[in-house]
Amino acid sequence: MARPATDPASRPGVSDTDPLLPYGSMRAQQTLFDVRPGVAPVTGYDEFVDAAGRVRPAWQELADCVRDRGRDGMDQLRAAVRDLVDNDGITYIQLEQPVDAPDGEDSAIPGPWHLDALPLLIDAADWDRLEAGLVQRSRLLDAVLTDLYGERRAVTSGALPPQLLFAHPGYVRAARGIEVPGHHQLFLHGCDVSRNSAGEFCVNADWTQAPSGAGYALADRRVIAHAVPDLYEQVGPRPASPWAQALRLALIDAAPESAEEPVVVVLSPGIHSETAFDQAYLAGVLGLPLVESADLVVRDGKLWMRSMGTLKRVDVVLRRVDALYADPLDLRADSRLGVVGLVEVLRRGSVTVVNTLGSGVLESPGVLRFLPELADELLGETPLLESVPSYWAGIDVERSHLLANLSSLLIRPVTGGDPIVGPELSAARREELAARIAAAPWQWVGQELPQFSSAPSDSLAGGLVSSSVGMRLFTVAQRSGYAPMIGGLGYVLAPGAAAYRLKTVAAKDLWVRTPARVTAESVSLPTLATSSPTVEISSPRVLSDLFWIGRYAERAEHMARLLTVTRERYHEFRYRRTLDGSDCVPVLLTALGAITGTDTGGGGDHAEMVATASTTLWSLTVDRHRPGSLAQSVERLGLAARSVRDQMSNDTWMVLSAVERALLHAAETPPDSKAEVEAFLSSASTLTLGGMLALSGVVAESMVHDVGWTMLDIGKRIERGLALTALLRATLSRVRQPVAEQTITESALVVCESLVSYRRRNPGRVSVAGVAELVLFDVENPRSLAYQLDRLRAHLRSLPGSSGSSRPERTVDEIATRLRRIEPDELEGVTADGRREEFDGLLAGIHRDLRELSRVITATHLSLPGDMQPLWGPDERRVVR
Repeated sequence: MARPATDPASRPGVSDTDPLLPYGSMRAQQTLFDVRPGVAPVTGYDEFVDAAGRVRPAWQELADCVRDRGRDGMDQLRAAVRDLVDNDGITYIQLEQPVDAPDGEDSAIPGPWHLDALPLLIDAADWDRLEAGLVQRSRLLDAVLTDLYGERRAVTSGALPPQLLFAHPGYVRAARGIEVPGHHQLFLHGCDVSRNSAGEFCVNADWTQAPSGAGYALADRRVIAHAVPDLYEQVGPRPASPWAQALRLALIDAAPESAEEPVVVVLSPGIHSETAFDQAYLAGVLGLPLVESADLVVRDGKLWMRSMGTLKRVDVVLRRVDALYADPLDLRADSRLGVVGLVEVLRRGSVTVVNTLGSGVLESPGVLRFLPELADELLGETPLLESVPSYWAGIDVERSHLLANLSSLLIRPVTGGDPIVGPELSAARREELAARIAAAPWQWVGQELPQFSSAPSDSLAGGLVSSSVGMRLFTVAQRSGYAPMIGGLGYVLAPGAAAYRLKTVAAKDLWVRTPARVTAESVSLPTLATSSPTVEISSPRVLSDLFWIGRYAERAEHMARLLTVTRERYHEFRYRRTLDGSDCVPVLLTALGAITGTDTGGGGDHAEMVATASTTLWSLTVDRHRPGSLAQSVERLGLAARSVRDQMSNDTWMVLSAVERALLHAAETPPDSKAEVEAFLSSASTLTLGGMLALSGVVAESMVHDVGWTMLDIGKRIERGLALTALLRATLSRVRQPVAEQTITESALVVCESLVSYRRRNPGRVSVAGVAELVLFDVENPRSLAYQLDRLRAHLRSLPGSSGSSRPERTVDEIATRLRRIEPDELEGVTADGRREEFDGLLAGIHRDLRELSRVITATHLSLPGDMQPLWGPDERRVVR
């Protein structure tokens, strides 16, 4: 799927103040469907109205729905779709650098997924023709793939010039001889289709490397069905979900014959892939583990999945990593996305990878040009779906046509690379390109510019417009042929020449009509009679992300509480600095600095610290580049959660997306209005705190309490202990005036969510011993340190391989022993310089030990093995005598 534009409203000529012109001639639509002055009118086939201006029958319910809603109703629908997209956590990653970037670098930003509120409808008769052509095209590409890595009859017969095969980067020499079990070598096929001006369907591109978009298509259907349930019920589009069941069964069926209960995984490049959501959502729908290269290992000539100190055999891999990156041993040595030794395992036939390595050659523009000849040679058939007309410069007459029409063609190199849009070329660039083509004509293919039909679109700029549209369709191999998804991923194309590169600005749900109306509610999904058990994945990589989800969520909750109470005390005393209690403000600001490890201003000068407090509080709330800030914790929580999306409850995204919307898009500098600053900071902290509490509930009540949940809760308990000890040390380790002491103590207890209990136990008095009794020693207080240690001890003992005396368990026991040896009253002792030395020493030591515990858990449970492992079994090592 092409990257959606992030600001479609920036198109030339689009303005919310422009007068509106009618979309079509139907009076009922004149005030709703519009085009904008300054935007070139969409030409070609109109999906919505016929040549006489009448609404086509397939679109009548939608036209009535839009008319009945009116402009206000459509605005509400647009907002509802946007909220549903956010609540489901549907995102598209905006890449800032290559996917295979060094670890630790920010290489991607989760961006919004733009979904048009109006679906794209296809008449039942049109779909029948489209489906027949699509299935035949999948059969044809399957035959081509089988031949190109097998007999190569197409090459030897002259149906396909050999340079078009061997020069394309999608051709993988190492894949020759590797076969997918079953009747088909092409497992999954994606196909971009649009209508030409005559209303006939035409293929603009085939996607066979690692087709993306099926997950988005299924997620979009869920959103639109919830957004317009009345229209969904009236139209009754044919359901797309049975295709997911067919895909799962096909994956199981693709396993090697030796696999009794096949284990299937989805191999992802990771969170920095553009379509990370698509991969994770599809894995979730299929009920399959989403893995990355770090989760897999080759041993004894087989592929295994790491799982909490053990290995589980993998039989089938649904590959979303480009073929050349799949194995750094036999393919690209610089890849960090693949599995060392995967190619050799494939040659042995002990695992199946789909789409098979080397299937990307079918995306070559050279193969597209010769598909009619290949169809005749390999199938004895004529393609039912036409491809965009193409011209190979290796043929004299076609080269002449290509050179004569450079300004009106799409020029594509057969050696790989981005297409060149002829209408964008200057005279000098056309001359340069013509010289390059003349020097190496076999490297170039010219294609007619793709044509697109138009349909009503809920413009992101506001209002309903006529837009160019296309669709991506999918098929999956079955024993008897290919099963198409009924529908697919529709899209609104970007304006201007960008559309020729298939760049899009929004997705559309694709609804296929049927003569006998079938509502989604009446469809019963097929039973998975030949199902396979889903293997839970608990690799070090997954467990590490879950561990940090627990830590970042707790860190965000604690920071939201501390920022709130600090801001309240600041406003209480900012104009009354002579009052005794005003000392609490610099103390709380110092605590913020100690907890985040950043400078909160003043260089120790309390007056300067208070003077710059407003800027400090803004930065600690919204600056996602500042260590320990609220925004940084929320951003990293989101990244960790999306890395293990298949492990998380769907409700996670409803909570997390609301917090991200409130926090991560603020300006770096505060507004001039102090009222606006306070309103934003108050709202951000409140929403974050509410979100983290809701997330805690979702995790506790909706996640299975398996080893992954256990590791998440371990992270939460460690972070709570670290925050508690750092806070108490920064606020109560020194004696202050009685009024300030009381204010500071109560502020710290508010952050610890223990003030109400403290007041009940200690009416009218302030004592460090009373605070310690409640938040350090009370095992029944879920906010106390003793409670965190009890939970940590229980969790560590429940982990697989626990011995009762492992290093993490010993560390927790040592902390608990240190705590038990102290009596609360002993912490009241004060030195001559006003320090509570025993109190400070206890907290400093426990804080240090908790950090060490985190490091030890990371080293023992969350790190990959550091030693080199043999790729093949001992029976295959060369024996030197």
